[in-house]
Amino acid sequence: MAKPAFWDDLARDLEDPEFLREYIVESMRIATIDSVITGLDEAREAAGLSKAELARAIQTDPATIRRLFSSDRANPTLGTLAEVGAALGFRISLEPITDRDQRYVTQPLLEGHAADTKKLGRHLEKLRPVEERVASY
Repeated sequence: MAKPAFWDDLARDLEDPEFLREYIVESMRIATIDSVITGLDEAREAAGLSKAELARAIQTDPATIRRLFSSDRANPTLGTLAEVGAALGFRISLEPITDRDQRYVTQPLLEGHAADTKKLGRHLEKLRPVEERVASY
């Protein structure tokens, strides 16, 4: 768990509307990509497909698929995710976020401020993959 000074510093930084927006967007980007890639990799494993077989199915270089599923900094295009999903029998789609996420994500993005920046920071931290949380301390 992060030290209290981390949360105090983050809460203070989140008072800046530009930082707040960048931090929220980046947190959501990381959480979304991680969730989709993890789901696709689990579907690949459940289908009994190797990464090379999946690459052949979508006519791409096997290294592309290896990087997709193993890189800590993966930032795939929506097109790549759609192709991989289709090969595994899935479609990438939008889903509404919870009311709580709307309170901590959507409202501060639209308004440029949060009522409680400490709670916002802790909420966004919970969205990040465990590996990312550990690495940031």
